[in-house]
Amino acid sequence: TQDIFLRLHEKGFIYKDTMSQPFCEEHNRFLADRYVEGICPNCNSNGARGDQCDGCGNTLDPKDLIAIKHKGCESTLIFRDTEHFFLKLSAFEKDLINWVSEKTHWKPNVKNFTLGFLEGGLIDRAITRDITWGIPIPLEGYEDKRIYVWFEAVIGYLSASIEWASQTDNPDQWKNYWKEDSKPYYFMGKDNIPFHTVIWPAMLMGYGGLNLPHDVPANEYVNMEERQMSTSRNWVVNLKDYLERYDPDPLRFSLASIMPETSDSNFSWSEYVRRNNDELVATFGNLVHRVLSMTTRYFDGVVPQPKGKDNLDNSLIEKANKTLLLVATELENCRFRRALEHSMSLAQEANRYLDAKAPWSAAKNDPDSAGNTLYHCLNTINCLKTTLSPILPFSVEKLHSMLGFEGTATDNGWNWQPDEVSEGRKLGEPKALFIKLEDSVIDEEVSRLGIT
Repeated sequence: TQDIFLRLHEKGFIYKDTMSQPFCEEHNRFLADRYVEGICPNCNSNGARGDQCDGCGNTLDPKDLIAIKHKGCESTLIFRDTEHFFLKLSAFEKDLINWVSEKTHWKPNVKNFTLGFLEGGLIDRAITRDITWGIPIPLEGYEDKRIYVWFEAVIGYLSASIEWASQTDNPDQWKNYWKEDSKPYYFMGKDNIPFHTVIWPAMLMGYGGLNLPHDVPANEYVNMEERQMSTSRNWVVNLKDYLERYDPDPLRFSLASIMPETSDSNFSWSEYVRRNNDELVATFGNLVHRVLSMTTRYFDGVVPQPKGKDNLDNSLIEKANKTLLLVATELENCRFRRALEHSMSLAQEANRYLDAKAPWSAAKNDPDSAGNTLYHCLNTINCLKTTLSPILPFSVEKLHSMLGFEGTATDNGWNWQPDEVSEGRKLGEPKALFIKLEDSVIDEEVSRLGIT
């Protein structure tokens, strides 16, 4: 943080100026932004802080707030002049607009919010405060001031990667994540968009030699049973409690299905149970169990030999190959809902293929046909193992073993082209990947909400 501060200061992107800061006479101290609140001048939300409004996402200055007060003692505040260092954001306005305008792969809500923020004009912002905690200013004469958290927090991405590399055999490998051809992704909620699409990129531009964000796939908000989540009111799902009762993958699947990529979404226990039972158990899990059980029953658990391809076979193979490409593209573009939809579409197609081929009927009189069907189903399941691995990592490891592979599904890294489930491979014992949930779970879990 001090290195970046000094570099920006030397280049003229950080300068000194006098500003009015909120001062609490009762406590005889200047107040940090998070200790003051009032009404947002942009959206009229109550409880806006001195640095940002969660209601509309806009960054603020304490002077902007209406009916400002000290959050700790509720006293009315006055403003006093004090000298601070400012980041010259205005110097980067044109470059930032050009940079963001070229981001065709960004989510529309992120790009549009950022451009609207920039086109309103960038105002230089104070990056120090009259406080005694925090990172010291690396210049003499400012021992009673500190670099403020909103400036140094985003630098943690850089300092953490440097610290991580310092503990490895190659302390310079942090540079791999910051060089020009790297693709840094920054995941967050929509309230943090301007810090990562405006302020942090401006700091990187001013510092020089470090790569700017490739994508900032900020999400909107997830509500709980049509209400805003609240830890204080216990209107949340506590992960520790959840894992005492259920497996992690159904929750990962449910959240990926409703991920608020472009608008707010809602988590409900009724929809969680429905997705678990209808999509995980009845669609994907049932496909896996039927195919592996029939291979065990009719071919002693050994992958049968393929015997040519007909139109149905070719259609399934083509869809599997297409799904690999589609899911890879959607994941790279951070469109996780669509990635999951493509995978589940393939699972549905494989179930239809299995029903049309009916290998259970052919097994006695035409074992070659039954074996051919099961071979193609097994390799389609292996394709799904790959495409669903980011969403269902624990279930994928079980499936990896059931398909006769050794080690873990990621032993060879993120290889997006799955190895063939080849003829003669001995499969593992078929087991249910997912557990059907009773409807009573819905009322049980909803009744836990709001209990403090």
